[in-house]
Parts: sequence; structure tokens; C-alpha cells
Amino acid sequence: MLGPEARCYGSAMASKLSDIVRGLEALESSGPQDLDIEGLAYDSREVKPGYLFFALPGLHEDGRRYVGQALAAGAVAVVHEGALEDKVPGVAYLRVASSRFAMSPVADAFHRSPSRSMAVLGVTGTEGKSTTVYLIYQLLKLAGRKAGFFSTVMSDTGRGEEPNPEHQTTPEATAVQRMLARMRDSGCEYAVVEASSHGLSPRLNRLGDVAFDAAVFMNVTHEHLEFHGSWERYRDDKANLFRALDRFPHDKTLGGVPRAVPCFGVACADDPSAAYFAAATGKPTRTFSSKGAPGADFRALDIRPDAAGSSFAIEAEGRRAEARIELPGAFNVDNALAALIAVSGIAGLDWEGLVPLLPRLRAVRGRMTAVDRGQPFEVIVDYAHTPSSFKTVFPPLRGRAKGRMLCVFGSGGERDVEKRPQQGRIAADWFDVVILADEDPRGEDPTELLEMIAAGCPEKTRGEELFVIPDRPTAIRKAFSLAGPGDMVLLLGKGHENSIIYKDGPRPYDEIAEAERALAELGYKEKA
Repeated sequence: MLGPEARCYGSAMASKLSDIVRGLEALESSGPQDLDIEGLAYDSREVKPGYLFFALPGLHEDGRRYVGQALAAGAVAVVHEGALEDKVPGVAYLRVASSRFAMSPVADAFHRSPSRSMAVLGVTGTEGKSTTVYLIYQLLKLAGRKAGFFSTVMSDTGRGEEPNPEHQTTPEATAVQRMLARMRDSGCEYAVVEASSHGLSPRLNRLGDVAFDAAVFMNVTHEHLEFHGSWERYRDDKANLFRALDRFPHDKTLGGVPRAVPCFGVACADDPSAAYFAAATGKPTRTFSSKGAPGADFRALDIRPDAAGSSFAIEAEGRRAEARIELPGAFNVDNALAALIAVSGIAGLDWEGLVPLLPRLRAVRGRMTAVDRGQPFEVIVDYAHTPSSFKTVFPPLRGRAKGRMLCVFGSGGERDVEKRPQQGRIAADWFDVVILADEDPRGEDPTELLEMIAAGCPEKTRGEELFVIPDRPTAIRKAFSLAGPGDMVLLLGKGHENSIIYKDGPRPYDEIAEAERALAELGYKEKA
């Protein structure tokens, strides 16, 4: 990958090339193999003296074109696919079947296998990954454990919480291993990883050398078919997280102390694919349900959602405990329950003793975030951008809405097109006014993209109940101009993200800040 998201990753200590490529199945090698490697890069612009350069194939570029630039910048080794002409004496060359696949074992070895020194939890699912990762991380810390994490939204690798500037859930393997190494070197005993289907796919192999100890499955619905090709492949790639539990030893060194780490799966029994994921591993899988799935190990009962959160009861192992979360949206009961089970299992703590900590969990920015400047209508910013997330988020909000419901959303360009009319259909079923606006159109024509969504709600009257306004700030202002006392406005699809991606690249954008500006223009002052 040669785009702006490419990065380089160095180490305070050099590694021998022969050591970090020992596990590679090289088709051909030449040049000295006992070189000191100071860092790894897959963007020639980020290469420094002593670096190993991965020449990656891309959609629009071939990394082999940039080998010369990498060598001029000081690279001493090159991992590449296919033939490479004009090899330079004194440089090590390794030809492999897939240079992208090779990044994972090389990065793992370069950083001295950081996941072997921590208990690692992975969370996968179409919806709820980022929130569940963040809740697990918080709950571990509240329970007195030293933990780090990374997700679509943010990370903490030992230096405090930091936003994720990329629109990439699971970064390249070099970044994965570098962040895990930072956690290890900061003294973290636990690492929580958001495991996307792209990251788990053997085609990209971003998580291929992470020694997971616990795997959490939330759900699997219709998404990312432009990459996986079919829903079956999408689900199968996600299940690689559970298969990883059987691939690695779980005798680790945590905080300098050798320890046998518990190994298990956690699965939402309300999803029809729960049994499929549980069958992907030989390790035990604990199930949970908030919708009455029979036989679930943990059950959330008597759920009472309100504007601030939810109260509910947890039943498990013949015991019952009353619980409360200050996280808006009844779906967060599932996220919190998954976090409770994961932390209880990985840290060896009684689940009932963790229940009093649940009200202290904080929400992820951009996930059901209320924007309140004293206006007479509700404004909620959420990341929901798939048909399944719409179906999860909309019903409980409709149930408590006092007036009309209005929404602003779009769909990602150069991504799954089949979901677009589905988004329109679901939005039309639940909202009085639908306003379609840019999400990340990328190289697609923004208006044509939005019209594909509009095709799903033909009964909505244009100019009254349905608007196509590509410019998102303008669309938000239109929604606010139409909202009256007691109405609810949902701004969907951008959530925490800090840009909108167009054909010419990303443009800075913050949904919450934009909503606040629009309300200020209407004369509403920030609440004290």
C-alpha cells in the first residue's frame, strides 16, 4: 500500500535480518543475510538507513517501482513479489509469494513477538466491535489491571488514549505489532484488539501472528462484500479469530511472570452464526443473550432503557444480579455483557464482582453521542452505517421519540453497493424525514451514490420527506431547519471519524463539531 496511510516502524534495538525472516518461505534470496535491520517500511518515503522495505502490490501502484527510492533512502533489504531487475550489490533481496502476507511474521519477529508477553483479547463482528473493545479495556483498568487497546476510534498503547486518524479498523501488520510492542514495553499485561474481517483475512494477514487468548464474537451481517466476495467468505474470515485460539500456546510471560493464560471464546447467542464461530475453535465458548436465546450461559433480562442508559438483570451460573450502564442505546447491553464475560474469564475474576463497575463505563465518542446546546429537539451522532446497525439503533429511539424523527446519512463509495437501497428502505420505515449526504464517496459520483440509497424509499416525497444534499454540512443545517420541538435528529455514518474521503483525498471533518456550529448559527448557546 503506497497511499497516505503507509507508515514506517522502527525499533530501539536492531534485529538481524536472518532472525526476522527465519520463518518466511522465500522463493528466492540473494545478497547478505546477516544485516542489522533498524526498522520496517512499506512506503518508500518513510524509509530510513538500515530499513527493510516491503514492496507491496496495490490497486493502483506496484511497490517494485519504488524500490530504487527505498534504496536511495537507506534500505538494506527488500521483500518483494515477482521478478526484480537491477539488483544492487550489498542489498538483501527476498522474493516471496505475497509480500503483504510476509509483513506479519517479519514484523512479529522484529518486535520480538509482543503478543506472547500479554494476554490478548480480540473482538470481531459487523457491529459493536469498537465499543466492546473500549468497554473491555475500561473494565480491565477499573478492575486494577494494566491494559492497552486499539480500535477504529482510538488506542492506548501505554501513553494514554489517542484518536485513530485513519478510517482503518485493523492497520497493517507492521502497525499491529508495533502497537503491541509499545503495550508490552509499557508494562501492559492485557491487550484488547479490534479484529476486522480485513485484518483476519489471509489475503492481508494483518493479524496472522497475534497470539490471541480470548475471541469475542458480536454478530455478522451484510458488509464488505466488495472485498470478501460473498457473505459466506466474510463470515469465514471473521471466524479466523476463533481458529487462532488453537494455533498458539497460551503459556505466556505477563509482567515478567510466567503464567498460563485462560483461553476461551465469547459469542452472542442471539446471532444465528454463534454456533458457527464456537465450532471454529476447540476451546470452550461462553454465550450470552439479551433476547432470550435458549441455553445462553449469560442472560440479560428485564432490560429498561432510558435516555441515559439501561438498567437490567444478569442471570448466570444460577445467580442473578441487578446491573446498570450509563451508555445510551439498549444494544449497549450486549456490548457490556460481552465485556463482562471477557474480563471475568481472562482475568480470573468473578463476574458478579464486576457488575458494580459497569455504571462507570464511558461511551465511545461518536457512538450515540448527544449534542445539546439547549435546542428544543434532540441531536444524536452515531456511527451506524449498515442495514443491520440501522435495525439495531432505530427501533428503541423511535420508541422514545416525542415528535418526528429526521436522519442524515450516506454510504461509503467504492464499497458494498447492495446495501445502499437497503439503507434507504430501513430509514424510510423508521424516519419521517430522510436527508442523504456524503459519507465517504471516494472516487464515485456523490449524487449518483446517494440516488442508489434513495431508490430504496420511493414513497418518500422529494423536497418534503426526502432530500439529496451531498454537502454534509449543508445537509445537517437542512435537518436542523426542519426540526421542531420534541423532534429527534440522527446524524449517522461518520461518528468519530475526522474526515470525509473524496476523489481527491480526505477533507477534514468532525460531525460533532459541525453539529455544534450549525446549532450555534441558529442561536443556541453551549450549555453550562
